[in-house]
Amino acid sequence: MKTNTRFIKSITEAAAASDTVMPWARGKRRAAFIAKRAEADKEARKTG
Repeated sequence: MKTNTRFIKSITEAAAASDTVMPWARGKRRAAFIAKRAEADKEARKTG
């Protein structure tokens, strides 16, 4: 059992040290981009 605990501990430490951006972590940045694009589209409809 001791080696299993040590293995799990090393895996969780490696996961915590990872700085890779996951696709689901882009929520705020993507939402801001979509809102900006929608606002630009709304302005284009008003002027044109």
